[in-house]
Amino acid sequence: MADPATYRPKPGEIPNSPGVYRFRDTHGRVVYVGKAKNLRQRLSSYFQDLAGLHPRTQTMVTTAAAVEWTVVGTEVEALQLEYSWIKEYDPRFNVKYRDDKSYPSLAVTLNEEFPRVQVMRGPKKKGVRYFGPYGHAWAIRETVDLLLRVFPVRTCSNGVFKAAKQAGRPCLLGYIGKCSAPCVGRVDAEEHRELADEFCDFMAGQTGPYIRRLERAMKQAAADMEYEKAARLRDDIGALTRAMEKNAIVLGDGTDADVIALADDELEAAVQIFHVRGGRVRGQRGWVVDKVEDVTPADLVEHFLQQIYGDQRGDAVPREVLVPALPPQPDAVAEWLCTLRGSRVELRVPQRGDKKALQETVLRNAQQALVLHKTRRAGDLTTRSLALQEIADALGLDTAPLRIECFDISHLQGTEVVASMVVFEDGLPRKSEYRHFAIKSFEGQDDVRSMHEVLTRRFKHYLAERVRTGEPELAGIDEAETPSGPIDPETGKPKRFAYPPQLVVVDGGQPQVAAAKRALDELGVDDVAVCGLAKKLEEVWLPGESDPVVLPRSSEALYLMQRVRDEAHRFAITFHRKKRSKAMTASVLDSVPGLGETRRKAVLDHFGSLRKLKGATVEQVMEVPGIGRRTAESILGALAGTAPRIAVNTATGEIITDAPDEIVEPDRSGEGAPPQAPADAAE
Repeated sequence: MADPATYRPKPGEIPNSPGVYRFRDTHGRVVYVGKAKNLRQRLSSYFQDLAGLHPRTQTMVTTAAAVEWTVVGTEVEALQLEYSWIKEYDPRFNVKYRDDKSYPSLAVTLNEEFPRVQVMRGPKKKGVRYFGPYGHAWAIRETVDLLLRVFPVRTCSNGVFKAAKQAGRPCLLGYIGKCSAPCVGRVDAEEHRELADEFCDFMAGQTGPYIRRLERAMKQAAADMEYEKAARLRDDIGALTRAMEKNAIVLGDGTDADVIALADDELEAAVQIFHVRGGRVRGQRGWVVDKVEDVTPADLVEHFLQQIYGDQRGDAVPREVLVPALPPQPDAVAEWLCTLRGSRVELRVPQRGDKKALQETVLRNAQQALVLHKTRRAGDLTTRSLALQEIADALGLDTAPLRIECFDISHLQGTEVVASMVVFEDGLPRKSEYRHFAIKSFEGQDDVRSMHEVLTRRFKHYLAERVRTGEPELAGIDEAETPSGPIDPETGKPKRFAYPPQLVVVDGGQPQVAAAKRALDELGVDDVAVCGLAKKLEEVWLPGESDPVVLPRSSEALYLMQRVRDEAHRFAITFHRKKRSKAMTASVLDSVPGLGETRRKAVLDHFGSLRKLKGATVEQVMEVPGIGRRTAESILGALAGTAPRIAVNTATGEIITDAPDEIVEPDRSGEGAPPQAPADAAE
């Protein structure tokens, strides 16, 4: 724990200009990013008597070991830079909004030749138009089912589309009139795109023209005594009307606005937003946030606006944003939103009328979301804290292990030996710091030796950083292996293995634990605890102990240890399977210099197999787009050195020499035995 007085800037060093500041910890990691209209006034507030600071601010300034700042010209520039740095560094003490669930959206893939309507979750993709988000996926599907009567856009996957195209027959939706069947040429690409554009216009709120057009067509069909056509149009009008009724009209003036409300207490806050387009509620989302700093509702609103609109452009930013409280610099935030939209954006607090009533409805949703979140979260926080304390008590640690790293070995009979490192902080997985290892020092099956190599490599990087930052040098460091260390000295962005754990867990028993401990001792690392978790009896082994520590089956400590171990096992097997698959599909072309994946695929597609490629001339190889004479000569030179291979066609049993790539060679080592699952570290 650092004393803020040790890194407090000297009087007069801090300018009075607007800017953005960063606090860093002893490892160089950015732990907090903030902005200020007056840097000197704002930063001075952090270096007063600790007793006068908010408890979370106390924790932040004592965790930090340095502060730096960047001067900007305007408050808008400060807002933009603060958002960029928060997104880049993911500071521990900044407010982070988390979705209380993954909300689905209705998406139209306008970036495809034949646009598709589907339900999508997750990050937005370029060239796809989104509507929503919605509270439930079934609500989207019901709406789409109604609209397909009028706008028969395709909804099938690419695989189904290609299969129907090859078969020359549409799917069921094509037969019942809910797809225009572009797969069999009933409509061409231009006509299908017009349908997709009309679908998007209707979902965007332009409903009146389509309803009136169908009504005119229905009346004309009735006048012409085409009663079946008139009845079908009547049903289409009814379907569109029911689809419109699913989005209640809340504002009569066709307002495009986002209505935001928040409910908070001393520790957490819940935010809800209603997306109103064309006077109708088109979507709803919710977030929750831990108050890791002393923030007001106005500060929460500013952070929320940064997060939700920071990556948006154009119409994704509405013309009006209704908030429960104006941010500290409302003019700067409004100007920033205008820049993102490209036109005027009004940021205000509704005072009366329909908009005020709607915000009260959003507030009730936020209050309910906070109650539900605290009900779920309370048990979770209590359980994780209890588990960490139980682990500390069982292993004899001085403090609870806030950072746990677990290592596991995976291989298949000694081939493609790999290892994994997973990280849990505060009892939760931190997937951005997971790492893979490929065993390099030897070949074959030796889990103990593999574990020793992995722990050695992991902590060499950590010790190299200690040497770079001027901390006491320890044994076993090869600076030439990791000259730059795990922290970029210019940006502070983490590199590879920057931070030490309090506890290392290995998947295995006494041999694996002894190997891990030996690796740490050889490097002189004596402040990291080591233990192993054996699968059979779920025993915890400590270095040098002849008897294991047996945790109660019902203990939260055992449950957390199992989660950590199982996650390391999953991550290791995933990497092993990926490497094994890559090795099985390796080709002699992989070693040709200057031949990347795209051109390698183009060559194989052009000739169909390595056998045909091997018999081609340089001029024939040069016919492939992007292949010059030098590359063509390198390809044929590489193939010339390969011996004919014997393969078997698994469908017919035919023995073939110099067979194409599609034919699989027999497994000589297993003598026809079925494939085995990857093995992990022995116990």
